[in-house]
Amino acid sequence: MSTDVLGIGSRVNHPAYGDGVVIRTHKAAYEVCFIKFGIKTVGKTYDQWEIIDAIEAEEEVTFTEAEKALIKILNAYSDISQVVELGDRWEGGIMILKPDDENLKAKEIPIETFFHKIVMVRDRLRVMEQRINSSKLTDEEKVNLQQYITRIYGSLTTFNVLFKYKEDNFIGEKSD
Repeated sequence: MSTDVLGIGSRVNHPAYGDGVVIRTHKAAYEVCFIKFGIKTVGKTYDQWEIIDAIEAEEEVTFTEAEKALIKILNAYSDISQVVELGDRWEGGIMILKPDDENLKAKEIPIETFFHKIVMVRDRLRVMEQRINSSKLTDEEKVNLQQYITRIYGSLTTFNVLFKYKEDNFIGEKSD
């Protein structure tokens, strides 16, 4: 195997570490960022991994180019969440939970904190969808689980008022 096969951004699957992306090359080794195990150094002569997507090695790649490639790959294949903006009218706002019993104190939560938790629920549902789709379940089992997730999204549409951009909204089952 040639020692200059993989360039920055190449995707690999290691038998022990799983999916990873080459983030830096050295004379005799690659630095690979594995989704579950972080950054590991792997010798260029190592041949036990599967090369999923080889990107040709270039003489010099800027840090910005490597960073963009890594962000793109990690967004597509991991639990990393994207930045979702809160609607302008809610900036600095407070959510107040007031019990019916006037002897009990109301609870105030910064709207940004609540919004962050809603976005995390949405991101984790998306990761669950990805894992279901890539699992070894039967197609029927996958469809059944996907229907539950779609119903969960539908239950969360109440919170769409918080999102700045419509494309970030929850979307449930569409009625015919």
